[in-house]
Amino acid sequence: MARLRGECLPSWYLMSVRSPLRLQNLAAISLLRDEASAISALEYLPTELFPLLFMAAFYGRRRETLKAMVQVWPFARLPLGGLMRKPHKRTLQAVLGGLDVLLAQKDCPRRCKLRVLDLRNTDKHFWRMWAGARDRRYSGSPMAAAAEDMSRTMKPLVPLEVFIELCLKKRTLCKFLTQLLRWVGQKTGSVLLCCKKLKIVSMPKENIKKVLRKVQLDCIQEVEAYCTWNLSALAMYSPHLGTMSNVQRLLLSSVHAPNDLDLGKITDISPTCHLPLTFSDLIAYVFPRCLKNPLDKFSITHCLLTESDLADLSRCPIISHLKGLNLSGITLTNFNPALLQVLLEKVAATLEELDLNLCGIMDSQMEAILPALSHCFHLTTLSLCGNFLSKAVMERLLHHTDGLPVLDLELYPAPRESYSPNRVLQLERLAQLQVELLKILQDLGRPRTIWLSSSPCPHCGADTSGCFYQKLSSGSRKVKYWP
Repeated sequence: MARLRGECLPSWYLMSVRSPLRLQNLAAISLLRDEASAISALEYLPTELFPLLFMAAFYGRRRETLKAMVQVWPFARLPLGGLMRKPHKRTLQAVLGGLDVLLAQKDCPRRCKLRVLDLRNTDKHFWRMWAGARDRRYSGSPMAAAAEDMSRTMKPLVPLEVFIELCLKKRTLCKFLTQLLRWVGQKTGSVLLCCKKLKIVSMPKENIKKVLRKVQLDCIQEVEAYCTWNLSALAMYSPHLGTMSNVQRLLLSSVHAPNDLDLGKITDISPTCHLPLTFSDLIAYVFPRCLKNPLDKFSITHCLLTESDLADLSRCPIISHLKGLNLSGITLTNFNPALLQVLLEKVAATLEELDLNLCGIMDSQMEAILPALSHCFHLTTLSLCGNFLSKAVMERLLHHTDGLPVLDLELYPAPRESYSPNRVLQLERLAQLQVELLKILQDLGRPRTIWLSSSPCPHCGADTSGCFYQKLSSGSRKVKYWP
């Protein structure tokens, strides 16, 4: 194996080729000793040798072999990303070169079944399975998998689907992505660039738009934006958002209020929308017109919302089947308690995850949503850390959530009485309140665990919610620290 160089070989591959070698491994290694012979033998190569030979050529940087193998690949999918710990420009160049030859042919080669090139860091089990590595998570023999893959009805090669992961977090596009985008642009009509999850952390707007123009936007199912944009910048992407017809999850964080906005940049917006654009306009006009289907998860965090925004969100059709709602970091302290109650009532039938961390929720607001909360029968996760709730309200909270059958993760703030008047955490008082809350859990009569979060953290002094948790279980009085 000294001849196999390039990227560090993964442990499962090393295990598969160590002594005693399987016959298939020996055959693949022997073929690569003469690359020209290996390429000429591809037309007659047994199917079970293709993945092994491809792995050996990949890690040995035999790019001519990779280029030739792509043209006769006997499976519907080539999960190339499962072999790459990080994007590899020259390997991609070899594979794209093989696809150039393949796409230029009028008739697809007899053996070639390739329909999807997958560049995501997934499908490692495909390579493990063919390398002979034992993995109990996957059942079925390699030949059974191959038979299923090759028994699919033959379809024309064009268009070829290329799947990628998109996390835009640098000032400039990496060479790997630049090369891929250029190639896709040259194959209009022949290649579809697909992405299921789009994550934007930080990148110039023009580069983001350059990427989005090449991607099949109707393939995107999840959008996360962590940029410190204003609404004007966000509105620039509304035409793209409107094409993402299958988006199920939308997460927006740190969006700022605008100074001004050109409404001409927003498609199909209501003429009654006023200037400047507010979150109310975004929720009432932009989202319903851009997002055609109800969302599975909606997260808008660390932004400035008004009572009107919250009311509009309750009426927005995109939340009609919501499973996840995250409003963490949205200050709700002075909001009418009824607003949060109405919102929760709208999503109670389907909601599974609710995150209201650091919202400044007071007793009156918590009491208002308790009846609706008790009807969230699909709720599995409830997080309320960083709010200022009294022990009495927390006791009512524990009673109202006791009937939720699948609730298994509960993250709550330390009671308000744990702090001095100037908000200094008093550990002795906190310990006493823990005992009282534990007694409530035990009296409710079923095994249950809750986590309490205090701020500031008694260990590091950080004034943030979530770095310090205490575990209370109705089956034990033991308090466990979870940093």
